[in-house]
Amino acid sequence: MERHVLTLDEADCRRRTSIKWQHHDSDVLPLWVAEMDVLPAPAIAEELLRVVRDGDLGYPVARTYLEAVARWYERWGARVDPARMALATDAMSGVKGAIIALTEPDDPVYITVPVYPPFHSIAVAAGRRLVTVPLGADGRYDVAALSQAFASAPGRGVLLLSNPHNPTGVVPTRAELSAVARTASQHGVRVVSDEVHAPLVLPGAQFTPFLCVPEGAGALSVISPAKGWNLAGLKAAAVVGGPEAGAAVRRVPPDLAYTASHVGVRAHIAAMDHGQEWLADLVDDLAANRSLLRSLLDDHLPDVVWRPGEATYLAWLDCRGLGLGDDPAQHFLREGRVALNPGLPFGAGRGHVRLNFAASPAVLTEAVRRMGASLEGSPS
Repeated sequence: MERHVLTLDEADCRRRTSIKWQHHDSDVLPLWVAEMDVLPAPAIAEELLRVVRDGDLGYPVARTYLEAVARWYERWGARVDPARMALATDAMSGVKGAIIALTEPDDPVYITVPVYPPFHSIAVAAGRRLVTVPLGADGRYDVAALSQAFASAPGRGVLLLSNPHNPTGVVPTRAELSAVARTASQHGVRVVSDEVHAPLVLPGAQFTPFLCVPEGAGALSVISPAKGWNLAGLKAAAVVGGPEAGAAVRRVPPDLAYTASHVGVRAHIAAMDHGQEWLADLVDDLAANRSLLRSLLDDHLPDVVWRPGEATYLAWLDCRGLGLGDDPAQHFLREGRVALNPGLPFGAGRGHVRLNFAASPAVLTEAVRRMGASLEGSPS
């Protein structure tokens, strides 16, 4: 299948100076950190050119960004009020601000593991206590396990969700989110929903903003176009409150707005308002790469277990059947010259790796071929 935006070859990518292509030796194919091998959407490129041409390099205006976020949420059927939002530096600073707004020092922060490694450190950085709760065997939320965890400190803390989930790619259904919200409410636990991967829901699933479920009226969500349009180097995000979360939004540390990038704000607004056609092409490409990865694993790594995700460009691969120990990423880097994220920092990730398939078919194919070839002579 022809690709529309995931077309850059290895030589094009190696000219980049960001971390994905510079962290490892030049013979390593990097399928690790969450950067995509794409050129920017035309609307973003045009806005960046305008910014430079006009010398528009000052401080950001929060209002215009938050109004664009409100328009963006309407695409998912969510009505959110810019008056119940706060501008943040980026998604994780927004998550930290939301946790601070909803909790007191040493309150528990519940996370569902395996999950994005900064979720583990952000609770400590906010002066709160981390509590891990395993996902179910199907990779989805385990409401009974959450309820049991909440009961250990009733009336306190927040549940930090990854919606859609990183690294599994699971997209929680409306019914699942409602069940989680009810359980949290029954135990007096507030919810923070990190929705940074929301634009990257693939065919066959549908994203539901947490604030769309009635039980989520007091929750805070954090949203940014950074992942959907590959804008990690242009920082901005929004903390978004439900109808009953106005007071919580006002407790988000105001200094977060001062550290957002004006250039990031302008690029993000262009993405949200005018980048939908490019995003649709990207989603088609990612769906095609998801199918390609399935075939490549079947051909080269048949003992790897993978439940293809419903969103994101991240594949959570269970490599325990390969006999490579707790950290297979070390083997694939050393013997295959392919860089992957080790599973251990995600929690509940022994024997797992995270693979980024937002690459050209040629790069993805060569990387998985190398991984398979690296097993020759290894115990199975």
